[in-house]
Amino acid sequence: MIDHLSLGIAELPRSTRFYDSALGALGYRRLSANDASASYGADEPTLWLLETARPVAADADSGLHVSFVASTPAQVDAFYRAALENGGRGNGEPGLRQAYGPGYYAAFVADPDGYRLEAHCELAGATP
Repeated sequence: MIDHLSLGIAELPRSTRFYDSALGALGYRRLSANDASASYGADEPTLWLLETARPVAADADSGLHVSFVASTPAQVDAFYRAALENGGRGNGEPGLRQAYGPGYYAAFVADPDGYRLEAHCELAGATP
């Protein structure tokens, strides 16, 4: 349903360092970049970062977050570590989230601009 998502960010170099590492842990990569933007995805740009003078203020109570698909729990764990090592802030350590489903394995972080992000995978063979 969604073709791509754009996030306004304050500092492109800071954000590309974060996203290169965090999304790289999930098998995604930076597909394009210039002085004002960068795009990420597997084969086609799905996430765009746009440096802007007035990014939307992150609000932890807004309910807004972006979830990225991971293939394995190891990728979720690597995403979390990479995010914290590159300017992100923890918002929920990697682990099972039974409230979201029996095999829902996820980790939650905030990026350098405060946007809330998640990486998750479904564990095979999980039962209710």
